[in-house]
Amino acid sequence: MEVSTSILSVKPEEAVHTFYDIEVAKSDYFHIDVMDGKFVKPDTKLFMKESIQTIKNISNIPIDVHLMVEDADFFVNEYLPYMPAYITVHYESFKSKNQLLKVIDKIKENGSKVGISIKPETEIEAIKEFLPIINLVLVMSVEPGYGGQKFKEETLYKIKKLNEYREEVNLDYYIEVDGGINLEIARKVETAGGDIIVVGSAIIESKDKKELMKKLKNI
Repeated sequence: MEVSTSILSVKPEEAVHTFYDIEVAKSDYFHIDVMDGKFVKPDTKLFMKESIQTIKNISNIPIDVHLMVEDADFFVNEYLPYMPAYITVHYESFKSKNQLLKVIDKIKENGSKVGISIKPETEIEAIKEFLPIINLVLVMSVEPGYGGQKFKEETLYKIKKLNEYREEVNLDYYIEVDGGINLEIARKVETAGGDIIVVGSAIIESKDKKELMKKLKNI
């Protein structure tokens, strides 16, 4: 299991120190939650932009950008110059299939891998046609917007279905799960077929980030 550490709950005044601790703990990715205050209520644009600039200066850990925004195309352009490993856009951000296809192509053409995220109420059937051309599916197990929410158990069947479909059709996308992840939930996600867990508050607030990271990766 890989771990993408969300920096959403990092205190700005402790950011550099916390980013260093996350690196020492051997996180697989830094998870950058970009919110525009429209698609979801919080507005994290400034903090995430400052954070990704800092991270690129002090760390070689890959960056996993999650765009929770209305104008995905604009923010893709904003973040492509930082060469993230992944840029994930929300299926619900797009008014048409063609708009989404254009953004997928743009991300790929500029050297990042592309992910599609779905909210808890969106069924995986909505994105099935895109699965052969993307690298990652990000399943939201809470309503996007705020850290510290409780994991929605009904998310597990989506992970199972995505894993079964991947094996049935011989596709190679990763399944990432975001929201309310702790050790107990991580085991359930792994059993269901998840590959990457996004963990924020649990790691940021941990007194021993390295030990928790080790346990999460080796469940």
